[in-house]
Amino acid sequence: VTNTHLQTLEGHTDVVNQLVVGSDGTVYSASDNKAVRIWSAEDGSHLRTLEGHTEPVECLAVGLDGTLYSGSEDKTIRVWTQGGWVGPRLMRILEGHADAVWSLALSNDVKMYSGSSDSTIRVWSAV
Repeated sequence: VTNTHLQTLEGHTDVVNQLVVGSDGTVYSASDNKAVRIWSAEDGSHLRTLEGHTEPVECLAVGLDGTLYSGSEDKTIRVWTQGGWVGPRLMRILEGHADAVWSLALSNDVKMYSGSSDSTIRVWSAV
C-alpha cells in the first residue's frame, strides 16, 4: 500500500458529509447541498444526482441489492431503488424522527437503524 492519491471527484457545491460504496463498487456521496451524488467505480465520473431532501443529507447506507437509504436534517429517510436502466428512483420516504437524522446502519438487509438528534434510534424493516 502506497497511499497514493488517485483521483478527485468534484461536483458537490457544499460540504460532503458521508461516502458509502455499494457492493458493485459504485460510490455514493451525501452533502449539505441537499443532494446525493452517484459516481462510477471505474472512472470516477458523475452518473446521477438524487434530489428531494429539503435540508442537508447527513448519512447514507446501501444494501446488498443496491437499495440506497439517505438520512437528512429534514427529519426523513429516503429509500431509493436502483430502478433498472432508468436509474435510481425514490421508492418511499420514512418519517417519524422529531429532529435531524445523523446515522444509518443496515443489519443483513433485514433491518435498518437510524439515529437522530431527537435522542432516539429507530428500527425499521428494510424489506
